[in-house]
Amino acid sequence: MSSPRNSVVHNVIDVLRCFSTDEPLVGVTEIAQQVGLHKSSVSRLLATLESEGWVEQDPSTRKYQLGLGLIAIAGPLLANLNVRQVAHPYLQQLAADSRETTVLAVWEDSAAVTVEQIVSDRTVKHTSPLGSRYYSTGSATVQVFLANMDPDAAMALIGSGHIRLQEGWTVAQARQRFADIRERGYATNLRETFEDEIGIAAPVYDHRRKVVAAVLLAAPAYRIDEQTAQRLIEQCLSAAATISTRMGRPDAPQQQSDTLVLDGAWDHQDRCDSTI
Repeated sequence: MSSPRNSVVHNVIDVLRCFSTDEPLVGVTEIAQQVGLHKSSVSRLLATLESEGWVEQDPSTRKYQLGLGLIAIAGPLLANLNVRQVAHPYLQQLAADSRETTVLAVWEDSAAVTVEQIVSDRTVKHTSPLGSRYYSTGSATVQVFLANMDPDAAMALIGSGHIRLQEGWTVAQARQRFADIRERGYATNLRETFEDEIGIAAPVYDHRRKVVAAVLLAAPAYRIDEQTAQRLIEQCLSAAATISTRMGRPDAPQQQSDTLVLDGAWDHQDRCDSTI
């Protein structure tokens, strides 16, 4: 059964819809006429919205306008949509250059979520369907996001169970891995989460130098040797840096290919001591 149209939530929505680019300032009487509510009811709704920063009252006209508090609501969505749009052509180029699947992930509700994917043109490939959510520290994208948040906050997510600690890891090892990722600028998953898959991820920064996304290269392990992995790391770093520049990061670092490091020994017979 649908909720009644005169519910408080619907009334709030109706009030907010009274504001537009053509009429950014609207008075109580005008709003009451548009939404069909008594002026006292509109005043109470506006007072509540003002307390949350969703509307502001102009001191000279006493009329209301939308407030900056709405940015806190719409900001994450707008940021995600923006980075997806900016990243798309570079993900396509990365997929063409590497011939592997490329992915863009964002952080939402304690998970790395796939918001864009360019699938490899090869017959055998690994994919990450849109909307896929990853919660394990074994995931390269999860590592990127955890490494770039406050270390205590990252450990708290693991301690709370919102993020699963990869089998065989200790909390101390996870903390050290995140520190290493922050220093070198990328994360790897060398068959940690799935025996037949490797992943390489690098962070995307915006104009505030905040990590807003991660670029991921996913490939079948059987065709990736150490030399190929180093090339994919370079390509992933380059794509992430380019997207960061387009997102407005003022100090996007220059790629240093001579400092690339693969965690642990590259050995397809034994599980590598590294993560995606």
